[in-house]
Amino acid sequence: MIGYWDPLPTARRLVETLDVSAGQIFTGCWDQRNWRNVPGPFYAGETDSLAIGRLDAPEHICYDDDRGGGFEFIYRQPMNERETVAVMDGCRAELYSGYNWDGDDHWTIGAVRDWWRGRGRVREWAVAIAADWGADTHPHWGYNAGLRYSGHYHDAAQGHRDFVAYLDDGLEAYLRGYLLWLDERRGQKPGEALPRL
Repeated sequence: MIGYWDPLPTARRLVETLDVSAGQIFTGCWDQRNWRNVPGPFYAGETDSLAIGRLDAPEHICYDDDRGGGFEFIYRQPMNERETVAVMDGCRAELYSGYNWDGDDHWTIGAVRDWWRGRGRVREWAVAIAADWGADTHPHWGYNAGLRYSGHYHDAAQGHRDFVAYLDDGLEAYLRGYLLWLDERRGQKPGEALPRL
């Protein structure tokens, strides 16, 4: 399994094809980032409460519910061009432009290790909210003109379960590769041992 793949060259090429600048898409503030964002270049700060990012990037975006609106966060960084396109589409759909792609400028080796040591808190939260959202316990979003929106909650709960699965298997390898990237701005060489978390 690949430890880290740099998505930013692909992301920059995508921005060049758009009618907007990166500054119009990525205005999220590092100091406002959601604590659930996994370390990496992409993260969500203050986002809108529409919770639509999973429509484009279900393998990468989840929603919280702490503030009553299902704000978004990145639970899995993109690992190839297809995934980068999906994440970029999810970021572009966010009305407040609350995402950013400058995480590499802020994450440090120590901060990544601290996040990893605290993953139990993230996992516990994700397990609990998956059970909650999977049980359709959100009446404020549940009905509109007699229509029930359980599909939204079931999809969100699936995202949380996917996040738990990634925490348990896959994220450690990614983060070890990311540590090497942060330290030396390069990928792993064949047979090279990766830094420990």
